[in-house]
Amino acid sequence: MKLPGARVGFLVMSAACVAAVGAAYWTQHHLDMQPCPWCILQRVQLLVLAGLGLLIALLPSRLLQRVLSVLVVALAMSGVAAALWQHFVAAKSNSCALTLADRILTWTGLDQRWPELFEVRATCADAAVNLLNVPYEFWSLALFALVGVWALTSAMRRQ
Repeated sequence: MKLPGARVGFLVMSAACVAAVGAAYWTQHHLDMQPCPWCILQRVQLLVLAGLGLLIALLPSRLLQRVLSVLVVALAMSGVAAALWQHFVAAKSNSCALTLADRILTWTGLDQRWPELFEVRATCADAAVNLLNVPYEFWSLALFALVGVWALTSAMRRQ
């Protein structure tokens, strides 16, 4: 099976990441699935991945594409780690205040600039919900894993 070119693949990756954040925003405001700090951190990670994917798609240099692909792999794996931490640790706690996710979000100030998208509105235990009988964070975990595999494949491909 022939893989799509790196540029097209990274554009698709960017679109998928933005669509996932859009879906999270929609479920928050229409299905009342309120986000915890780890949910919001994953939104930020997905948007950064979308930006990197767009940048990679626009870069003329294959070397720069490969270097940034490695950064995408690292960020995608940190997204996998965040989703796993949310599911196995944070969701079991009644309070997820002052965690790494909270500190990162406070540092960025995104919750103050764009509260509709980045404001924490639930504890990790309250945010532990299922979507189509799958824990919500596993959906983002799957996307992070796919993005990481795509970026790794792209970085290792000869062209």
